[in-house]
Amino acid sequence: MAVDPIGPDLRDFLRADPDAPVVMLNLLRFADGGRESYARYAAALHETFLPRYGGEVLYAGDGLPALVAEDGQAWDAVLLVRYPTRQAFCAMVADPDYQQVTALRTVALREAVLQPTRAWPRA
Repeated sequence: MAVDPIGPDLRDFLRADPDAPVVMLNLLRFADGGRESYARYAAALHETFLPRYGGEVLYAGDGLPALVAEDGQAWDAVLLVRYPTRQAFCAMVADPDYQQVTALRTVALREAVLQPTRAWPRA
């Protein structure tokens, strides 16, 4: 299973609207022992990379047993991370310093969903 964004996906994501804000929904399923590795990644993200690129964790929490889901659809953790623009997210992912830290995330996860979202217009 893929756990990291790749070049073609990032290009399509950026092409859609590079200056639009985005909130990333992260659904995470940890590998054995992965929580510790992910915690080290999250610390670096929070201390260095989110401030550098204007990101903000809106919510981070453990997944509880699902109320409505098919088998295999429960997640270990959920995060919502806001970025000021799609470009800011892509710049962070391309940052050579971030590339060194993201290996902690990769080994921590067995499966992940990284779902960009856009706010609904206010009525």
